[in-house]
Amino acid sequence: MSYLLALDAGTGSIRAVIFDLAGRQIAVGQAEWKHLSVENVPGSMEFDLGINWQLACQCIRQSLERAQLSAADIQSVACCSMREGIVLYDSNGEAIWACANVDARASREVSELKEIHDYRFESEVYEVSGQTLALSAMPRLLWLAHHRPDIYRNAATITMISDWLAAKLSGELAVDPSNAGTTGMLDLFSRDWRPALLDMAGLRADILSPVKETGTVLGAITPQAAQQCGLRAGTPVVMGGGDVQLGCLGLGVVRPGQTAVLGGTFWQQVVNLPQVRTDPEMNIRVNPHVIPGMVQAESISFFTGLTMRWFRDAFCAEEKLIAERLGTDTYALLEEMAGRVPAGSHGVMPIFSDAMHFKQWYHAAPSFINLSIDPEKCNKATLFRALEENAAIVSACNLTQISQFSGVTFDSLVFAGGGSKGALWSQILSDVTGLPVRVPEVKEATALGCAIAAGAGAGLFADMASAGEKLVSWSRVFTPNRAHRELYDGMKEKWQAVYADQLGLVDSGLTTSMWQAPGLGKRPPASP
Repeated sequence: MSYLLALDAGTGSIRAVIFDLAGRQIAVGQAEWKHLSVENVPGSMEFDLGINWQLACQCIRQSLERAQLSAADIQSVACCSMREGIVLYDSNGEAIWACANVDARASREVSELKEIHDYRFESEVYEVSGQTLALSAMPRLLWLAHHRPDIYRNAATITMISDWLAAKLSGELAVDPSNAGTTGMLDLFSRDWRPALLDMAGLRADILSPVKETGTVLGAITPQAAQQCGLRAGTPVVMGGGDVQLGCLGLGVVRPGQTAVLGGTFWQQVVNLPQVRTDPEMNIRVNPHVIPGMVQAESISFFTGLTMRWFRDAFCAEEKLIAERLGTDTYALLEEMAGRVPAGSHGVMPIFSDAMHFKQWYHAAPSFINLSIDPEKCNKATLFRALEENAAIVSACNLTQISQFSGVTFDSLVFAGGGSKGALWSQILSDVTGLPVRVPEVKEATALGCAIAAGAGAGLFADMASAGEKLVSWSRVFTPNRAHRELYDGMKEKWQAVYADQLGLVDSGLTTSMWQAPGLGKRPPASP
């Protein structure tokens, strides 16, 4: 039999996942990793190249051992990663510096770049790349030029973290559009670099590596890499990509108009656009899909999964003990409790993530609004249901924004990730959006999408899109309760008004924002 290996570098861990050609997960090797905060550099999160490569090799060997496979059984390998994380190399192709996606050191540089050409520079970056400056690579490169000129001078090439893993395996350097698109330096239309943007920012444009599409062969496992990680020398290494876009491939979300909500630590609402375009209001991010020629509108709900974890750990010690005794998951127990709370959660409104406003991205202080002192109505079950309802409302607001600028109307959506494990949450999402919600069987959509890319590059699949559609299978379909939809429409309007008032408290300095984009300050200056 033939097997495929996906090397998946997430924010918190690295995983090597082996699949067969039917898309069945055979084995996983996983290790957590930590990113390094540099002393006296606020917001810094550097990526430890030495230790993290060792962990990657450990995971590959672990997955082979658990699958009871030899290196010769792996027919192809591809790598995917968190987006925004970048790696710089010297002229010999040796990696000399890297940062993780959560690195936020360049707040001052974001502000400086926004001031170029009277704030028109960011608009130009967005129109070309679909990205704003806050999460892009240019401010970080500018920070290096200011504070680590030795690294900046010696930098000969830039890639993303997934490409660094592929380079360690194959010795070849290249980037793919889906991940490199998050640098803000890649043209959505040509799917190639736009060096003029670096020129305008006062940065070097001679560090841009070749662009190769996801699913094309990059090279082969080198003898040195084979000795380090346990794979067979000569095994094809195929271009992978960004985690969200490969996750959509693994879910079969590969055709124009298809829509998915990916429910993890952050929630992403992604829509495949029928043509390349950006949002005139700059509210929504637009990224290259791994499917050639296609782009995705992407909105992000901040800390949704993290908020649920906070609520569980801060307030639900009793439920955690009960769940442990029952041999069940604490979230499943909380969902069962929340299922007995009426839709609308007695009017309780959580204030956590706002709908996405990519150009002016900041959040109110975390809070619950409209609590009562009636313990029969306002309790842990009510607050838990309110959090689930609010996550669905934020997703619905984000999907509305996408529909308004793209013209795409939705007939259903795919719900995947940790959030989709909850039947109540899936039903609430259907009720709030008014759409049928399909929940897939696959629990490792990103790794599966990466494996599909590996298989396509090795000629084991005809193409990525058809393989993604063929390999996805569905667990359940939830249909909307029309009575609840009307209730939630009213709740959404009230929540939007209340959230705007809560942002006013942040602007007044009376409360502290849950998060704000680097270089934003309070409210950014109005565009001229």
